[in-house]
Amino acid sequence: MGTFEESLKKLEGIVAQLERGDLPLEDSIRIFEEGVRLSADCKKQLEEAEGKVEILVKKRDGSMSKEPFAPLNTPK
Repeated sequence: MGTFEESLKKLEGIVAQLERGDLPLEDSIRIFEEGVRLSADCKKQLEEAEGKVEILVKKRDGSMSKEPFAPLNTPK
């Protein structure tokens, strides 16, 4: 597994190749499978990063505290 940026760049290249539609079917299937793996790697890396992110929240008394990151679309 490479860095997120490397995986994303490879995935973008695969999408561009598949969108051209000029590859033989076997090659299209092969790179599609690679794209699925890269997509899963990117998702895993994003989930790991999300778990590490902490937001500093200013309390009413002016002090700061750390709280775990919670995406806006999920309840705390």
